[in-house]
Parts: sequence; C-alpha cells; structure tokens
Amino acid sequence: MTTEYITVAVYLTILLVIGAVMGRFNRNLSDYVRGGAQGVWWLVGVSILMSGISAFTFTGNASAAFDAGPSMLVIYLANVLGLSAAGLVLAHRFRRTRAHTVPDIMRSRFGPSVEQFNVYVGLVLGPFGAAIQLWALAVFASSVFSLPLHATIIAIGGVVVFYSTTGGKWAVMATDFVQGMIMIPITLLLCYLALVKIGGIGSFLGYFTDPAFANDFKFVKDSGQFADNKFALQWIVVIFCMQFFGQIGIGGTHRFLSAKDGKEASKAAWLAAALMAVGTIVWFLPPMVARFIYADQVAAMGVDNPSNASYAFMAITLLPKGLLGIMIAAMFSATMSSMDTGLNNQSGAIMRNLVPRLRGVLGMEPLSDRANLFWAKLATVLLGMLVISYSLLMSSGGEIVLFDAYFIIASVVGLPISLPLLAALYIKRLPKWSYFFTTAMCLIPSAWSIIQGKLYDNPWTIQERIMWVFIFFIVGTLISMPFYRRSSEAYKKQATEFFKRMRTPIDFEKEIGVTRDYDQLNLMGNTCLIAATLLSSLFILVRAWWEAGCVAFLVGFVVVVGLLLRHGASREKRRFKAYQATHPESDSA
Repeated sequence: MTTEYITVAVYLTILLVIGAVMGRFNRNLSDYVRGGAQGVWWLVGVSILMSGISAFTFTGNASAAFDAGPSMLVIYLANVLGLSAAGLVLAHRFRRTRAHTVPDIMRSRFGPSVEQFNVYVGLVLGPFGAAIQLWALAVFASSVFSLPLHATIIAIGGVVVFYSTTGGKWAVMATDFVQGMIMIPITLLLCYLALVKIGGIGSFLGYFTDPAFANDFKFVKDSGQFADNKFALQWIVVIFCMQFFGQIGIGGTHRFLSAKDGKEASKAAWLAAALMAVGTIVWFLPPMVARFIYADQVAAMGVDNPSNASYAFMAITLLPKGLLGIMIAAMFSATMSSMDTGLNNQSGAIMRNLVPRLRGVLGMEPLSDRANLFWAKLATVLLGMLVISYSLLMSSGGEIVLFDAYFIIASVVGLPISLPLLAALYIKRLPKWSYFFTTAMCLIPSAWSIIQGKLYDNPWTIQERIMWVFIFFIVGTLISMPFYRRSSEAYKKQATEFFKRMRTPIDFEKEIGVTRDYDQLNLMGNTCLIAATLLSSLFILVRAWWEAGCVAFLVGFVVVVGLLLRHGASREKRRFKAYQATHPESDSA
C-alpha cells in the first residue's frame, strides 16, 4: 500500500496548496461565503456535483445497488430531474435573490425569526451530519484499505478545515473542481473495466433475466421482499419525491448564490444534471457486476456488511497498480466536497446572519470587512474541530447503517424543517407565521413515529414516516393560506418585493463589477496540467499495455480539461484587453 499512501498524500497536499492560493481572492465576507458572486458556470456546476455526493455514494448506495440492483437509482433520477428543473426555471431565480447565504433568503421571505431559527438549527444539525459522513468514510477506508481509523478522521478533517479556512468559498469551489477532475475519469475507467470483465453491455443486461438475480434486480420489489419494504413501490415514490423536492427547495439555493448571474447559474445546474446522469450509470454499474460475478469473494472480505465494500472490491480487483490510490483519493473527495461546502455555509450563516443580529441587540457597531474575514475563518476552524470531535466520538462505539442513516435523519428532522421553506419559494399567499405552524405539523408524524417505535415496538418504515410528513405538510400549507389576507400590509409588501426580486435580472457590471473569469480559467487550467504531470509518474508502475492504457486515459482526460481551460483563459485575456481599449474608464479585472 506504499504507493497508495504516497498518492493520497500528494493529493491532499495539492488541496492544501489550492486553499492557500485561493485565499488571495478574499477581500470581504461576500468573497468568503459566496465567492463574491463571481463564479463561472463550469466551476459552479462541478462544485454542485461534488457537494451533492459523499462516501455514501460509493458505500451505502453502492451496497443498495449490490443487493437490489437498479431500484436505488430512483434517488439519482430524482437528483437529475431536480437539477434539470433548476436549470430550466429555478437556478436563475435563486441567484436573483442576491443573497449571500440561505438564511438571507429566509429573512427576506419571512423575517428575522425564521432566519434565526434556521441558523441555530443548522449549527446543531450541520456538524452532526458532516461528522456521520466523515466517520462513515473513515470506517470504510480503515476496513477496506487498511488505513488507521482515527488518523484518517483527523487527516481528512484537518485538510478540509485548512483549505476551507484559508480560501473560503473560492477554495471550496476550486478544490471541488480538482476533486471532480480526478473522480470522473477514475470512476469512468472502473466502469469500463467492469463492463469488459463481465463481457460487455449485452452480457451485463443478460444477468437481469437470470433466475438467480431476476427477482432481486427487478426495479419495483414486492412488499416484504426487503427489510422495511425498501425498494417497493411506496418506497420508490416517497424517496423520489423527497430527493426531487430537496433539489428544488430553499436548502439547495446556496449552490447558485456564487454564480455570476442567473444565466451562469442555470448553465451550472444543467452541467451538474448532465454529470449526475452519467454518474448514475458509472457509479453503480461496478457494484452490480460485483453481485453477478464476485458475490462470494465480496462476502468473504471480512468486513461488517460486506456489500458496503462492493465498490471498493471492484477497485481493488480491476484497477492496475498505482491507480487504487487515485480511487481512494476519489472516494475521499466525495466526502470532503460535502464537508467543505457545509463548513463554508455554516460559517457564512454565523457571520452574516447570527453575529450582526447579536451585535445589533447589544448596541455594537457592525464589524469591518477585515474583522468579518477573521471571525469567519475562526468560525470555520471551530466548526471543523467540532465535526472531527463528533466523528471521533462516533468511532468509539456503535455501527452505522450507511444506506439508511441519511434517510432516517432527513425524514425525522431535515424534511419537516425544509418542506415549509419549499412552499415559501413558490406560494406567495402564506402568512408570516405559516413557517412555524407548518413545521410543527410536519414534526407530528416524526415524533409519533419515534413514540410508536419506543413504546409499542412497532416502528414505522422510513417511507411511511416521509409519506406522513408530506401529508401533514400539505395540510398545514392549505390551512395557512386563507390567513394571508389578514396579514399586515408591511408583510404583504415584503412578500411582493421578495418575488419581484427573483424576477429581476442581475446587471453584473452594476451590481458586482469585478470579474474573475480569467483567474478561474487560468488557475484551474494550470492546476489540471500540474495534476496531469504528477499522474503521469504512474507510468513507471505499469507492467502491461492495458495498464499503460488506463494511466494514459486518466492523464489524457485531465490534460484535455487543462488545455481547454488554458485556451479559455487566453481568449478571456484577449477579450478583456479589447474591452479595456474601448472602455478606458473601466476598472474591472
């Protein structure tokens, strides 16, 4: 494993360097929490993709693909359709809110009470969710790749905290892009090798009609076929709705706030949707192949819940020497890209929405740009330490059920809190108190499901809980709507202004002014070429022509992306010089 350790160490070092370099872009809190709203579509789009996946993609969800075939793909189909809806009609509206953070949008829509409530809830749930992801990745890496558990938690967490602190949102987007440029080609390569191993697409599809697999691999499972009726029709419908609404709800708006304008936000959403669609096939074909031809070997791996390791088994079995380290780095990337986004969002909410409110109550003056940056960085460090601490505590006992963990947390707390905000984005005629009323309604089935399980030993399934949360949400919203006409004129005016703002296009030159298109193209292009140079060192490890072909594909993919970005940087530089020649008064750079 020496080669793999070196590969991962070099990869983590690159991320640290990127964080340090991107720190020079930060001049104020807007730069730190939303990249100054200057992000170009391709950078924002890849960042959206990477922040939307985690270690669960290659562990818990891969386990579901191993056990149940294509049924779990409904999760990613919902993601693709949700991102497509964002690209078609929503992303540009989200960007036009002109918000720095998601709580900004909540304040504009409902006022400070909803804003503050969600900031505090986010501070409680955010680090806990990130800690679960970090713990899951560390447990997986420790059992499959023989990496030390606690050291893995501290190392990965420490790297994410460092570059998120030094570079802010710019570092988050830049590292997400680099992580994507590693993850995409290595997962494409493993998918291809898995297809070759099984004999091609025709042979792969033939297994779906094999009596040994046909029942488990049909899309809609029979009731009772899997524990808690997972993958049955009700599960598919409910999980699809939850994922889809999660993509178009207010919780996902932060992904588009860093784009330059509405047009760039829409293009970023379309790019993320396209990449997610490709990933839906690429990420989950290998564990299905593992079920078809390697089921006994996966079962004999000697790890808890072997199906969680089905994707890693395929990587260990099929990838040539040296590329396993790249795959480990790619799997690290999935969790790191979710964690860094969470840290940046939480620190932004603290400094943008919590601290100013507290200082106003105490009669203190607003902080300067320099002070805001300092305290935002300190908040990121403290939040990161909290995430790492939670993860270390979790590693001291218990066992995580990877595939179910996300849906349990989302259905008990996340969904009841987020659904009322979903309605607020699309329904104007909601009274100011409707958010708290509808949230309370949504929490009724969550609370009852817990009581049902504890007192009567008859717990609801995840899909039953989610279904009833949706029902109570609809009822709560319908009850609230008629009371809008009794709202104050000031609140009605606030609601009108909120929806008017989302319909008003952004004038980038007037509202932002300074562009960083060239910087993004140039820096990411150079980083890709440097990464490709480092990857080419893997050629010294190849022992056969097909191994050389694998390395060549990986290097070539990153080189092509790097050259395209460098070409774009050259064009942007020429365009900017021409603009300066005709607009000498402009100070844009």
